[in-house]
Amino acid sequence: MHCPVVVLGGGPGGYAAAFLAADEGMEVTIVEVENRLGGTCLLRGCIPSKALLHVAKVIGEVDELSHEWGVEYADKPKIDVDKLRARKNQVIQNLSGGLANLAKRRGVKVIRARGSFLSSTSLKLDPVDDAEGSGIPEGGVLNFDYCIIATGSVPAMPPAFDIGSDRVMDSTGALAMKDIPGKLLVIGGGYIGLELGSVYARLGSQVSVVELLDGLLPGADRDLVKPLAKQIDILCGGRVYLNTKVGSLAEVNDQVEVTFEGPGQFGHERFDRVLVSVGRRPVTRGLGLENTQVVVNERGFVVCDHQQRTADPHILAIGDVAGDPMLAHKATHEGRVAAEVIAGKSSVFDKVAIPAVVFTDPEIAWAGLTEEEAAREGRKVDVAVYPWAASGRAQALGRTDGLTKWLVDPETQRVVGCGIVGTGAGELIAEAVLAIEMGCEVHDITASVHAHPTLGETLMNAGEVHFGTATEIYKPKKRPTA
Repeated sequence: MHCPVVVLGGGPGGYAAAFLAADEGMEVTIVEVENRLGGTCLLRGCIPSKALLHVAKVIGEVDELSHEWGVEYADKPKIDVDKLRARKNQVIQNLSGGLANLAKRRGVKVIRARGSFLSSTSLKLDPVDDAEGSGIPEGGVLNFDYCIIATGSVPAMPPAFDIGSDRVMDSTGALAMKDIPGKLLVIGGGYIGLELGSVYARLGSQVSVVELLDGLLPGADRDLVKPLAKQIDILCGGRVYLNTKVGSLAEVNDQVEVTFEGPGQFGHERFDRVLVSVGRRPVTRGLGLENTQVVVNERGFVVCDHQQRTADPHILAIGDVAGDPMLAHKATHEGRVAAEVIAGKSSVFDKVAIPAVVFTDPEIAWAGLTEEEAAREGRKVDVAVYPWAASGRAQALGRTDGLTKWLVDPETQRVVGCGIVGTGAGELIAEAVLAIEMGCEVHDITASVHAHPTLGETLMNAGEVHFGTATEIYKPKKRPTA
């Protein structure tokens, strides 16, 4: 069997590439190991976690009404785990079914198989779980002119934590939601651990978080992390342990015994479940890349250029396998670039601002340059911060713990970075991404009329802080001395 364009992996990058290639008039085949399209993001990542985070957020808002607004509820919420899980699965089914329909309407063939390279122009297709109707051609070989590698990533599980117990979970196991554990330990203070830890805490688990470094969300702007860290500490009842190492795990009497080494937690404690959330690794092992000219770096990423081309002229790579940041929206855009390059267009992936969002409560979002990056690069920036305590909308919501921050190039007055912490930050960051990509000056933002009262106003207000003209706060711009 021969197909001009093959996409290895049916996640958000893979199906975006396949669909656009089909729209460009090419014959396309997706090779996917799962029985549904969608990849990690849809099947066991972004979508199911956000569905559960929505439930957690509603529970949190009800608690706020009771404690702060005088709206009392007679009983604590009763969690029907089976119904909760079924609703989450229905969301996945609806979206994956839609993708299958879109593939069919575009004429994109989907083969369920495990693909590995025999050469630079051929894939060996192995059946998965004796699946019937998989579409694997006779002989199990698929030849192609171009192949786009879009195999994504999987949760990293250090050998010391892999004790062969289902009580020790990665993010996939946590999202399966077999039960609501009485006590849950989250190993790793990154965004996945904090998001899932927040869900379980709102559903009734006693959650503890342990982080090896001295702060949550390593790499994120500290000003943005502070309000979140405070809320996470409250949600976890003070059981957030920084600068702390997990020595070992062992299953004992239907619990997991964990040893700690740190200033805030030392010795051992037992938990009903443990979530290991220490990062992800790209899926490049076992793909037969040694039979091609593709180069893989020391971290397991496929080396490619700004057109997603690898060292092999027949093979491109996109998404998590193509390097950081491992984000679905980055994969989608890279997939479209790869499809256009195969179609003969001069497309490149040269985004100035790729937004990152942590969907906790409060949310954190940022795009473009950060203060830490500017300091490392020796780049001078002006920083303008608008506290949400001055926002009428934030006051009305009772969510004044947020802030909006712009980073501005002092010479050109262009906005080069933005950070937001607060409810809905993930939605608000879109305006900042557009402004940075377009090379907007601060005045372009402050001169644009923003609806009142909204949290979106804080982007305009932070720009006004830069000029020293913010109406709701008094912070005049420093004038140079003679």
